[in-house]
Amino acid sequence: MTEQSRYDVVIIGAGPGGYVAAARAGQLGMKVACVDKFDRLGGICLNYGCIPAKALLDSSEHVAVAKNSFKKHGIRVGTPKIDLKVMMDRKNEVIRALTDNVATLLKANNVEVIRGTAELESAGRIKVTGGDGDRTVAADNILLATGSRPIELEALPFDGRFIVSSSEALAFEEVPKRLLVAGAGYVGLEMASVWSRLGAKVTVVEMADHIAGAVDGQVSRRLLRILKNQNIDFKLKTRVIGAKVRKKTVKVNMTTGSGDTEGEQIEHICETVLVSVGRRPLSEGLGLESAGVHIDENGFVPVDAQYRTNVGNIYAVGDLIGGQMLAHKASAEGRAAVEIMAGKAGEVNYDAVPVVIYTAPEAAAVGRTEEQLKAQGVAYRTGTFPLTGSGRARCMGETDGMVKILSHRKTDRVLGVHIIAPRASDMIAEAVFAITYGASSEDIGRIMHGHPTFSEALQDAANI
Repeated sequence: MTEQSRYDVVIIGAGPGGYVAAARAGQLGMKVACVDKFDRLGGICLNYGCIPAKALLDSSEHVAVAKNSFKKHGIRVGTPKIDLKVMMDRKNEVIRALTDNVATLLKANNVEVIRGTAELESAGRIKVTGGDGDRTVAADNILLATGSRPIELEALPFDGRFIVSSSEALAFEEVPKRLLVAGAGYVGLEMASVWSRLGAKVTVVEMADHIAGAVDGQVSRRLLRILKNQNIDFKLKTRVIGAKVRKKTVKVNMTTGSGDTEGEQIEHICETVLVSVGRRPLSEGLGLESAGVHIDENGFVPVDAQYRTNVGNIYAVGDLIGGQMLAHKASAEGRAAVEIMAGKAGEVNYDAVPVVIYTAPEAAAVGRTEEQLKAQGVAYRTGTFPLTGSGRARCMGETDGMVKILSHRKTDRVLGVHIIAPRASDMIAEAVFAITYGASSEDIGRIMHGHPTFSEALQDAANI
């Protein structure tokens, strides 16, 4: 094993946190290398997560529109026929194009990409094995951006065929007749939407009494109603206690109890179980102990406000450090971390991190929820505008949604925005901008919005 050049920074991981950090480091004039073990750049997000999921969500939404909406617009077609192989091929082409773009981006910014598995030998040396061949590289600074992997439940161990993670659920070779989704978070709801649209009978099981994690309660309740109307079945306050594969089906045992208290026992038969109950950091196998880097009891790497670990020249970002496990958060942290290394004022505003659920309609939010404001004793006011009053929504036949703005009762400063609407993922950008720069709801209300557009609903909610 030979030692190669010394770098200003070596970044481990080429996902959204790693490749964005690498490109920014190159722009700042650093000598930078990015080590990644996958065949294609982009990490889990581009290859096995966000991007393939959105490709299938868009394809399956076309199926749903053809089935349910065409005739309302005077368009007569037969029952849509699904060619799942073509759909998957399209998804793979989207992945290929985007991962190629990442490679082009890094090359344009003079980033050396090293293929292989990285392990820290010390605070300044990294051993890379496999891929391009075994080698050791030296670095003044190291940035850890290795991401996360799906959590496996003891009651539902992955077998890759009958009991699967989201990665396998993005590559099914046929539509399952019956799919059980364990977990009603963002990923679970999106995968439930994809396969329900394509013909699966989908049941979502969730331990909590609500869906979509910590979103605003009003949004959670409305989204639940919408998804139920799309023929997705929900079993809330229910947990899986065991499962057995029998020939080509899975018998899943559940209970309506919580904690040690068991209620009604339920038996559910399906062809496939998707486990989507969260993710855990990929901190094992990195050699963190050899470099003296601390990890907590859950495998996360603690960092300070400048993304430094307890070892001064080793930084960490993204899913590895916890918080909201979102690709755009990781990118923002990666960019900020290398700017700090370069002596600049890198910063991430955690009060303005958008979250999006890519169901149909989409749900998006930024800032605090109404429940959080009540718990914190903050005086606030609410402006809510239903899409039934939106001209654009009426024209599209997409009126089942709303915009909700929470602002400080005295200062009128925007504290939170919550949206259910088609393209809510795009609409939320205006709200992120408003919170980032301390805008008031009056400011949003005075901004001229195009007519007719969905974004007008933001203006209307602000003026209430």
